Amino acid sequence: MKLEQSFEVAAPIERVWSALNDLEQVAPCLPGAAITGRDDDGTYRGEFTVKLGPTTANYRGTIRIESADEATHTATLAAKGSDKRGQGGATATIVNTLAATDAGGTRVDAVTDFSITGRLASFGRGGMIKDISNRLLRDFATCLQSRLEAAPAVAGEGMTADEAAASAGAAEQVDPASPPVPPPAPAPPIKGFSLFFGVLLDRIKGLFRRGR
Repeated sequence: MKLEQSFEVAAPIERVWSALNDLEQVAPCLPGAAITGRDDDGTYRGEFTVKLGPTTANYRGTIRIESADEATHTATLAAKGSDKRGQGGATATIVNTLAATDAGGTRVDAVTDFSITGRLASFGRGGMIKDISNRLLRDFATCLQSRLEAAPAVAGEGMTADEAAASAGAAEQVDPASPPVPPPAPAPPIKGFSLFFGVLLDRIKGLFRRGR
């Protein structure tokens, strides 16, 4: 199955490019996802949690940036995972392409080619998985926007050469004993039924709008 989705972020393309390629920082923007480790070859290990009523489905897998072309701002990611109880899994290849907008923001075009088995496969019926993915991507974009707004600007961004040099000199004088910035807190798990009914409500609203 293939999904083609897009979203925009009100931030310069270089900042968005850097953020999207920092998987440890952006993973908390996807509900239920958490990075648990990184291998020497650059592969990230993580978990994905979905709550379905009284039960919880836990998936464990890996994700890796297979290629990242800064000249074209195109990155390809490969992900795979399986249910901890052996009840299915998923594989996906994600290609993100970034482009600057006229308003100074960034448009992200994401093409995902994936296959799923087990309990998650039930969401693929009737196009539901596409609607759920669009809902999750919308939430992801909102979270990414808020993180970029809260984070300090990239060194030198929007500065003259003299200002950038002065800023770099000041950075070198920062107290090395200063505590490191803590990693972002993981997002709460996806609540399957709540998400399902939220998507269903969106569909009903869409039917009413088309009927007018």
